[in-house]
Amino acid sequence: MKTIVTSLAVAATLLSATATLAADKILLKTPIAFSTALPGLGSPIPRVAEQLDLMSGGTLKMKVYEPDKLVPPFEILDAVSSGKINSGYTTAGYWAGKIPAAPMFSAVPFGPEAGEYMAWLYYGNGMTLYQEMYDQAGFNVKVLPCAIIAPETSGWFSKEINTPEDLQGLKMRFFGLGGKVMQKLGVATSLLPGGEIFPALEKGAIDATEFSMPAIDARLGFHKLVKYNYFPGWHQQATVFELLINKDVWNEASGQHQAIIENACRGSMTDSFAEGEAIQFDVMKDNVENNGVIIKQWSPEMLDTFRATWDEVAAEEAAADPFFAKVLADMTEFRDGYQTWKENAFLPRK
Repeated sequence: MKTIVTSLAVAATLLSATATLAADKILLKTPIAFSTALPGLGSPIPRVAEQLDLMSGGTLKMKVYEPDKLVPPFEILDAVSSGKINSGYTTAGYWAGKIPAAPMFSAVPFGPEAGEYMAWLYYGNGMTLYQEMYDQAGFNVKVLPCAIIAPETSGWFSKEINTPEDLQGLKMRFFGLGGKVMQKLGVATSLLPGGEIFPALEKGAIDATEFSMPAIDARLGFHKLVKYNYFPGWHQQATVFELLINKDVWNEASGQHQAIIENACRGSMTDSFAEGEAIQFDVMKDNVENNGVIIKQWSPEMLDTFRATWDEVAAEEAAADPFFAKVLADMTEFRDGYQTWKENAFLPRK
């Protein structure tokens, strides 16, 4: 009889352990805003999924859905917040229409480069403000930076742009706060998803475009239609991409699973930046030698125009939205301090 009772106790313990294990398993169904074929934009997230599985021993998995396969890119935030999906991979700049400060956590004109951006996020007040932004706006999400890319090109044009007057009347795909700068300079801007840009150029719906780094733009074929590629990317010296997780799902996850997700995303920040830095020069060389692309540098006068116009936009956005003003003030204070380090520690640019 004692043996039977003991056996039943062992069986109950095993059943309980199995039930607990099953309850602790998480599957993050993750629609993404960028194709996994685009290096630096979509390519980091499958690697994150692989690491989640490996580090958790299979108890934490992520299923990645290509753009529009589960949720359209511009609907990811609402879908994660409502619980329609439990996670999504995108960039905060897409939510400018809902949250004016959101682009500050994506890319800032003349803003921080990748190292400085990460310093502000992780060791300044960036992450606190990033989460506060979504909480204050009423979105039920946990946000984690999960990739960052190197500078983008400043755009693709069918003609040379030598003066601010050359911009007036152009129809151009443009992202984020840089788009507001271009609007002030007489450009009609639109924010199109990556897959819609080439057809829009081909049909004449837009005259010019910016999208991302040379290796990404090459995949989308802009060089086939417009030949003048401008640098530097003053509007996006670095771009952050986010993993959004429904906050109820996040709060119910174990501390171990939360730590695994956080560290997988921190690792992805390093990995995505390294990938972006490694793959641009070959593409730029190929563009010039084989695709007829003309690489142009903005003149000092044009860069001064862009910067002065950005200062106007920043002041207007801060005056219109208190949280934008709060984020801008904090980032500016951090950058003012960082400038002492930057000016003394790094070699001057030629």
